[in-house]
Formats: sequence, C-alpha cells, structure tokens
Amino acid sequence: MEKVVCVTGGSGCIGSWLVHLLLDRGYTVHATVQNLSFYNPHSFIHSSFHYYYYNSHTTQHNLSKLICFSFFSLTTDDEAETKHLQSLDGASTRLRLFQMDLLRHDTVLAAVRGCAGVFHLASPCIVDQVHDPQKELLDPAIKGTMNVLTAAKEAGVRRVVLTSSISAVTPSPNWPGDVAKTEECWTDVEYSKQKGLWYPLSKTLAEKAAWDFAKENDLDVVVVNPGTVMGPVIPPRLNASMVMLVRLLQGCAETYEDFFMGSVHFKDVALSHVLVYENKSAAGRHLCVEAISHYGDFVAKVAELYPEYNVPKMQRDTQPGLLRTKDGAKKLMDLGLQFIPMEKIIKDAVEDLKSKGFLS
Repeated sequence: MEKVVCVTGGSGCIGSWLVHLLLDRGYTVHATVQNLSFYNPHSFIHSSFHYYYYNSHTTQHNLSKLICFSFFSLTTDDEAETKHLQSLDGASTRLRLFQMDLLRHDTVLAAVRGCAGVFHLASPCIVDQVHDPQKELLDPAIKGTMNVLTAAKEAGVRRVVLTSSISAVTPSPNWPGDVAKTEECWTDVEYSKQKGLWYPLSKTLAEKAAWDFAKENDLDVVVVNPGTVMGPVIPPRLNASMVMLVRLLQGCAETYEDFFMGSVHFKDVALSHVLVYENKSAAGRHLCVEAISHYGDFVAKVAELYPEYNVPKMQRDTQPGLLRTKDGAKKLMDLGLQFIPMEKIIKDAVEDLKSKGFLS
C-alpha cells in the first residue's frame, strides 16, 4: 500500500505529467478519468457515472475559445482520456484507471480505496464567460474536494496533496505593494465576487474548505499552488495556460491582470507534488512558480524568442502592485526543486505546440 497512490484528474495536462513521474518512481497509480468507454481493462476495478458540463473542448480544430479545463479532463473524444496514459512506461502493470464523478462520493471512494496517498487535481478551470458559476465551477471545486477528502479519511489515506492555484493567492488588492506575496496571501473573496472572477473564487473557497476539513478531521493535507503552467503536453489537448499562449502568439493583447503571478513548467509542477508528498517535513501551502513576475515580462520574453509571431506589446503594467521576486517558491526550493527558467518554459511550450500542429 505504501507505493499505491490515487491521482484525480489523471488524464489532464498536469495529471498526466504527475502519473508519468509517479510510474517512473515505481508507484502503482489509481488515475481517475471521466469516461472509460474506450478503455479495455483486464482485471481493473472501476466505477461509472453520467455527468455533463458546458465546455469547449480544445483541439487543433478549436482554439477560438478559452473555455477549457486545466486539471479536470473533459472531452467528447473518449479515447483521448485514456490512450496517452496507457502508453506511459509502467502503465501496463502499475496503472489502474477509474471512472469518477467528483459529485458522487461512491465513485470517489472506489478510486481512493487501497491508497496510501491521494493527489487531488480534478477541478474545472474556466476563465472566460461562466454561464452558471455554481454548477460549472463552485460545486465541482468545493463539493468535489470535500468528497475526495472524506473518501481519503474513510480509506485511511496517510497524506493528501491538494492542487490549488495562484488563483487562491491573487487577486489580493489589499496586499502591500512593497511586500512580495507569500503563502500567507489569500485571494480576496469579496473582490472576486464583485468582479465575477469565478475561477479564483472556486479555488480559494475549495482550498479554505480543505484546510478546515483537515483541521477538524486530523487529516494530513499539503497544498501546491501552481502559477501559469506550460510546457510539452502529454494528452492530445491543451490546458487553459497553453491556449493562452496560442492566443498570445496570434496577437491577443489580454493582460490577465487578475490571473497571472508567474509561469512554471509542467514537469516542475508534477515534481513539486511528489516532493511535498514524499517529504514528511512539507506542510501548508507551497507557491509553485519559477519566479513571481508580471504577464508583461512573459509577453516580452515570448516576443524576444519568437519575433516571427504577432506578439503584441503591452501598453501598461499588467499586474500593478505585484512585487517581482526570484524566490517566490522558496518552500519548494528548500525541498530541492530547481525550477526550469521562463525562457526554457516558453521554448518547450512553443516547440511542442508547433510539433503537434497547434501552431504553424
């Protein structure tokens, strides 16, 4: 049981990288997906459900909308949920796929049972227009997290690693502009409600609920708060951050004032989860960015590296009041994580997009 762990949202961009690293380290992985219609198991146990979201599935043929899911893998192409996972080294003997509905406790418990650890990544990420915030974002994020933690407690799980976000850290307009943001900083809930920032609100309320549950139930929970996550993608579709990069290269001048705090490579996010799981000293929240920076810094670097694309020039400060710092992720650095720098993150991401036909 020591080397058996569950990864919810295992078919997503971050989830797939995490499953890949865990298999490489000898773990047996229970990875949850939404649809196993194309999965042909031998002796694996899995549960079933029917659950639907309004979403825009991002493929090479549909990059016009930024309604997509970073951590919770949604697709009408059922094979895309499982084929890339089954092809990973070690998957044939140490990967079990479970069909899970975040809002059905029984399906969550089926995936978690028999695991020493749980990595909870599954949560919707919609950063464009939200038609029904409660149904599309808040319920899956908050109630889904509670279902996972309840199942973990019932199953005797030793440690839960929760994937939160820098969106649970920012926007935080009352944080002093001359002080670098740390794990002590939280997104302003009322500000998010007033501005209709439903994704930051969902991540913030879900993480706060997780900490309350952990305290009340004596459950060992640690949290990773990734920034804008990019790099080579393992699944045959893109996460929200990679779609943002495609749009930038196509000339989009959006500043993401309330959403950006720094970039980070897929591999580093996955590795950070493993590090906080394996290090007993790891506790609390962990900012996960290669540096705290402004979106304008990122845009300028993309323009420098890829002058052949129509990258816009930012006409104003994209993140006013955000103090830049190189060691924003000091807690993870102290655990031994050496972050991939922004330049390589961008190169790895763009070259991967080009090689897979998302960019010409």
